[in-house]
Amino acid sequence: MTHVLAIDQGTTSSRAILFDKAMRVTAVAQEEFAQHFPASGWVEHDPSDLWSSVAATTRAVIETARIDARDIAAIGITNQRETTLVWDRRTGEPIHRAIVWQDRRTSEMCQRLKAEGHEKMIAERTGLLLDPYFSGTKLAWLLDHVDGARARAEAGELLFGTVDCFLIWKLTGGRVHATDATNAARTLIYNIRKGEWDSDILKILKIPETLLPKVRDCAADFGMTRSDLFGREIPICGVAGDQQAATIGQACFAPGMMKSTYGTGCFALLNTGAEPVASKNRLLTTIAYQFGGKPTYALEGSIFIAGAVVQWLRDGLKIVRSAAETQSLAEAADPTQEVVLVPAFVGLGAPYWNADCRGAVFGLTRNSGPAEFARAALESVGYQTRDLLEAMRADWGAGAEGVLRVDGGMTASDWAMQFLSDIIGAPVDRPRVLETTALGAAWLAGSRAGVYPDAEGFARAWALDRRFEPGMAEPARASKYARWKRAVAATLAV
Repeated sequence: MTHVLAIDQGTTSSRAILFDKAMRVTAVAQEEFAQHFPASGWVEHDPSDLWSSVAATTRAVIETARIDARDIAAIGITNQRETTLVWDRRTGEPIHRAIVWQDRRTSEMCQRLKAEGHEKMIAERTGLLLDPYFSGTKLAWLLDHVDGARARAEAGELLFGTVDCFLIWKLTGGRVHATDATNAARTLIYNIRKGEWDSDILKILKIPETLLPKVRDCAADFGMTRSDLFGREIPICGVAGDQQAATIGQACFAPGMMKSTYGTGCFALLNTGAEPVASKNRLLTTIAYQFGGKPTYALEGSIFIAGAVVQWLRDGLKIVRSAAETQSLAEAADPTQEVVLVPAFVGLGAPYWNADCRGAVFGLTRNSGPAEFARAALESVGYQTRDLLEAMRADWGAGAEGVLRVDGGMTASDWAMQFLSDIIGAPVDRPRVLETTALGAAWLAGSRAGVYPDAEGFARAWALDRRFEPGMAEPARASKYARWKRAVAATLAV
């Protein structure tokens, strides 16, 4: 058995990636699927699209690599988190489209629960804010709004799952209804301290426990695929939500290690070790991974707009034709201009959590042009990352002062990564393998199957592409960050 297969089911596409015995990518297949927006603020996926795109890309990657299913030792799954599905236990038929993590339809429910005084208890037990982002209120909405759903749920006829759970159920032909601890930790109904579904929160949301999957370690037995899918049964041995999979793929196994993933948005996770750290700065407390029944916790901060600000320069302002052009423009920008862009196009995420504010630009002059906008856009990602790291340092102390490991599309920009290092005042490490999310899922499965080394061996195999060292003088760093903080304050005040 020479390969491990990673299924990476994302928000806009599904991918299948094959890794060889040396954990190198040998083949990739990808398929996009439709997004559905039935009302303002509502986002849905057709569950059949999620399943068909996963099945198709998995078959395609095996064909592309010209291997046989017998060559695949194990499958690992990583997935968009919080997206919510409910299906019939007997037939597998979904009762509704999947409600996507971006969906805001339960805002009023969350406000009511806050008014009833539930937020403090829910935050203490789950580590999460009472927000529509998470799965719990989405599941409650489905039971309340789909005809007959609540009665069927109470009769034990329905099952709930996040995307990983639904895929496991489909891949195993309905034999396994399970999730892993990292996905369970994003549902708003899982007690991350006790490691169990929380009966008090279930009562508040009126969710029958019979709906819920078994919760397992990230590297565990999640069953065997149906033999008719790929020509033989293949064991599913690893599962983690996408940001946790990236943390694993970056080998952030020691307390104090941090990673930040730059895609459309940005997610930063800080490994805090065996004890959960309650945030006083509106970060999330979550499970980074769980092995041998023992969870390792993390503080997580999310930025809504990272790579999307470059897309805005390209598609909205049309001042660049490709993302790569922003680097040369930023290098050519007038150093005497102090343009600051606050990209609050859909509000600001952590640590502000203000969904109502909108983007703003400060410091414009008659000479401001495309170069200054490009520089301000790239700098905004560095500033927002520092906001997250400042909150992490305040919550966890001096342990959060180390190297930041980065991945995602924006890390290809040397200019952006150098500015990031300068403004946070710490080294930034870009790995040789940028497919860190898929690599994390593959390592979970491969280590369980005996193909890949243990965590210590995997950490030793992590390879550096380039380290960016801070070169900005402290007075300049402090001045620039103070300017950013004033711009954010002004944006929030509007």
